[in-house]
Amino acid sequence: LLPIIFAFSIPAVAMRLFSEEFKSGSFEILKTLPVSDLDIIAGKYLASLLFALIMLAPTLVYPVFISTLGDLDWGPVVGGYIGAIFLAGAFSAIGVFASSTTKNQVVAFIISASICFFLTVINQSLVFLPAFLTGFLQYLSTSYHFSNVAKGIIDSRDIIYFLTLIFITLYATYLINKERS
Repeated sequence: LLPIIFAFSIPAVAMRLFSEEFKSGSFEILKTLPVSDLDIIAGKYLASLLFALIMLAPTLVYPVFISTLGDLDWGPVVGGYIGAIFLAGAFSAIGVFASSTTKNQVVAFIISASICFFLTVINQSLVFLPAFLTGFLQYLSTSYHFSNVAKGIIDSRDIIYFLTLIFITLYATYLINKERS
């Protein structure tokens, strides 16, 4: 359920990060400041990620409360939070990328929510696809990698997937912003 919630809530947070600056003309003012494009992108990405983590923070009360009632297996709990952090990071990067592609924040939301939702539900639609595509498309699914980490199984392939997705989308954002300069 968390990947679907994040697929819509994080793009809603990130939709204004660049698009509003392009629309209002304040991006040109931002470019005159003594900060690099990487600093601007990193700042906007970290702001979106921090907001997503703040949304997640109140849920920390539940496992703490449940652990007072009995024995709690902390492996899946910690894995779930690690997976949620990586998922929030990936969706924040997608949101920053989508926001950098347009001046309209609604269009930015639709682009980023569509990408995030597609990456989330692709794992559930594999039964309708030919067998030779399932392995590749399953690997593209954020929910597949999130579910592995959420089980408490921290596999380097899942971590590399999320870090690669973050890097690719932030690098694409960098290229788009360089093109606008």
